[in-house]
Amino acid sequence: MATATKEFDYSVRDRKGKLVTGRLEAPDEAALVQKLRGMGYVPLSVRQANTGMNRELNLPGGNRVTAKDLAVMSRQFATMINSGLSLLRALSILADQTESKTLAKTLGEVRNTVETGQSLSSALARHPKVFPPLMINMCRAGEVGGFLDSVLLQIAENLESEVKLRGKIKSAMTYPVVVFVIAILAVIGMLLFIVPVFEKMFKDLGGTLPAPTRFLVFLSDLMTLLAPAMVVLGIVGVVVWNRVKNKEGVRMVVDPFKLKIPVFGNLFRKVAISRFTRNLGTMMRSGVPILQSLEIVGETSGNLVIRNATRAVEESVRRGDSLAGPLAQHKVFPPMGVQMMAVGEDTGAMDTMLEKISDFYDQEVEATTDALTSLIEPIMIAALGGLVGGMIIALYMPIFGMYDLIQ
Repeated sequence: MATATKEFDYSVRDRKGKLVTGRLEAPDEAALVQKLRGMGYVPLSVRQANTGMNRELNLPGGNRVTAKDLAVMSRQFATMINSGLSLLRALSILADQTESKTLAKTLGEVRNTVETGQSLSSALARHPKVFPPLMINMCRAGEVGGFLDSVLLQIAENLESEVKLRGKIKSAMTYPVVVFVIAILAVIGMLLFIVPVFEKMFKDLGGTLPAPTRFLVFLSDLMTLLAPAMVVLGIVGVVVWNRVKNKEGVRMVVDPFKLKIPVFGNLFRKVAISRFTRNLGTMMRSGVPILQSLEIVGETSGNLVIRNATRAVEESVRRGDSLAGPLAQHKVFPPMGVQMMAVGEDTGAMDTMLEKISDFYDQEVEATTDALTSLIEPIMIAALGGLVGGMIIALYMPIFGMYDLIQ
């Protein structure tokens, strides 16, 4: 009877000391190690491959590395480097203790790349979907300047601020979104399940229904016909939107519109300005060249309006002009922020001034989210109550005249 075999991923060193990785079949790990040694290799690691029934189940979004994961990793990384641990040893520890499976796997690959003699920044650059350009370029500057631990701490602080900022936005958006969804579900439920019951009762009684009730019955009949199509269109719309939302043409329309929304537009602008100034200040403090910093922060600002403005600034700086001058020509940048940048240029403390601007707008975002939450809560409750209450009144209006119909 043939012996069952399994597939294993292995990492070895050949006779010249070169790192080699691959996949082989063997009955067990011990047999594979013996086989690799017989081929003249020095085994470093052997693990069973995730294939077929052994493959792990990944839920949508479950393999995504968050900014919080990177922030925790950066701070731990800086602590270990500052304590004298070697780069390879620190990467091994990080890969073992991180909670994100995707990040753990990526750090293992980064360690293997560094072990071949490449720099840390080059190893990180091989995984652009996990490590943002800002982190890669700051690590490169830290390697060149010999202050990698300090740079990693700055990366951690930057990412922690980003996580905090996103938390504030979520706190402002969660309540109105939840109430809006509940209102939509309540209306759909009443139109599909409650109104038809009353419609049948009204038909049995005869007579002419009030106009609001007739309109509600019309909406109920329309919803009954269109509900399946709306579900399908909703699912298709979500899928299509996730595929096209990051395309240039779509963002050219959506991003400017986001800044013009009556209530939330000002909040989105403050968030973009805070992110822009924080990232630019962090990179300049880390020693990344100004042109390279501008290119990166423009792409990471999250808004095409900011990115296009940053490109104009980049061209100005390339010609030898000031940094703050071109910003004044773009309305998305507030005059106060532009003037503070100009002062930072004159005094040679641009990174410090950018940090102050970022802190100011972080506080502005917090104050705005608190004000929005206080304002939206009673408005949404009143709107939800008015919508559901109006439907109930429309349903009960014929009942008020039921005695006359019976007579």
